[in-house]
Amino acid sequence: MWDVTGPRTIDADFLAVPRHGLADAALTAAVHAGAGYADLRIHAITTETVQLRDGELENAVVDHEIGLAVRVIVDGTWGFASHAELTTAAAADTARRAVHVAKTLAALNAERIELAPEPVYRDMSWVSDYRIDPFAVAVDDKIGVLEDYSGRLLSSDGVDHVTAWLHTAKEQTFYADTFGSSITQQRVRVLPSLEAIAVDAAAGTFDTMRTLAPPTARGWEAVAGDEVWDWTSELAQLPSLLAEKVKAPSVVAGPTDLVIDPTNLWLTIHESIGHATEYDRAIGYEAAYAGTSFATPDKLGRMAYGSPVMNVTADRTTEHGLATIGFDDEGVRAQSWDLVRDGLFVGYQLDRVFAPRLGVARSNGCSYADSAHHVPIQRMANVSLQPGPDDVSTDELIARVCDGLYIVGDKSWSIDMQRYNFQFTGQRFFRIRDGRLDGQVRDVAYQATTTDFWGALEAVGGRSTWRLGGAFNCGKAQPGQVAAVSHGCPSALFRGITVLNTREEGGR
Repeated sequence: MWDVTGPRTIDADFLAVPRHGLADAALTAAVHAGAGYADLRIHAITTETVQLRDGELENAVVDHEIGLAVRVIVDGTWGFASHAELTTAAAADTARRAVHVAKTLAALNAERIELAPEPVYRDMSWVSDYRIDPFAVAVDDKIGVLEDYSGRLLSSDGVDHVTAWLHTAKEQTFYADTFGSSITQQRVRVLPSLEAIAVDAAAGTFDTMRTLAPPTARGWEAVAGDEVWDWTSELAQLPSLLAEKVKAPSVVAGPTDLVIDPTNLWLTIHESIGHATEYDRAIGYEAAYAGTSFATPDKLGRMAYGSPVMNVTADRTTEHGLATIGFDDEGVRAQSWDLVRDGLFVGYQLDRVFAPRLGVARSNGCSYADSAHHVPIQRMANVSLQPGPDDVSTDELIARVCDGLYIVGDKSWSIDMQRYNFQFTGQRFFRIRDGRLDGQVRDVAYQATTTDFWGALEAVGGRSTWRLGGAFNCGKAQPGQVAAVSHGCPSALFRGITVLNTREEGGR
């Protein structure tokens, strides 16, 4: 069996890194070279990917990277340098290189860097909430579970192929700065997924359906067995759902009432709210990669983002959230705050540089870098739509719809460079007639502008319908960085949303 111990602690091999000695060397060298501020970050990331095709192993790879990075401020200008070697000599030299970078860039700096104040946190430690370390599980055991799950699907009529994959990550960081903070952290995340494929050789077509288990900041317990996710039920039901989808009629395009499941709505939240409320996008600082934002500062506190039942929080403390952490990469303690309150746009996601620019006293802890060799940038918190005060069920929301669709699972999406005009598809689409589900339809996409869509939100489900979705691979910045982030939401009812027939739109 897998090793299961008590409360998690940071791994001994990372604790064995001479963290404080490296910090002393780097910070002292930075100050002596002329820095008014400096921080050191040691970042280790281990990832594993296991992939099977039709129950046969295709890929099993483990990657590990560790290094150190030094940021400095010299007369209001940033400098940054990194190194793979964890020695005091390398740390000191890296700090001096960072100072040199800052002095070189000073002539180009148009705006003096100021950091929002934050309390000092000395010798702090934080570990995410997982029970079984996935890296303590033998790869043969991981392959065995994926083989078992694949076999259950392949044994069903109508399933011709199955792809199974598992992504796991363990991230360990140490942060120290010239204010006096020193923080060591460790977090684990897993993403298990299976996709069943049905092929119509005569017609030359195929259809797919994927499991709905979300990526999560848990351990192996989320993959093996039904403790966290009911794999037994989903794998048993998926073949018949796929068979029904293959034979389902094509959707009729037009304005449609939608009940959207959390397994689909999380992605719409990510694209139309999560990215749109990143302050660096809103002021045009982040523009080249995936654009800016329509939610500009002049709209803060004034714009109706959605209907009065819309309440959205950003939260770096959400239980099992992929963006959950004890402290961000600037030593700011994790927090929760409002982005949208009663439909009104009221908040941004900020780091220690952008908070003063907005006139906010404190960062809300949104700094992150995915590697020691990347500069920390403003990244997304767990951005979530809150449930309603009454425990309204998904069935009760469906009961309010005479003619509409119930949408389950995410798939493809498209959104413009200002996070305003968008289109989303899904995994499973069920017709609603007279308040009840009436079989599947296919070829569905829904389309809207962000404010029209959220303005059409009539009702949200209660706490019992609230679920966390999310992604391992949210991209931002140049050079590109990737971050994992979760989004929670209840089931939700939207009125009169434009539905497209993707087959007709594609000219088929």
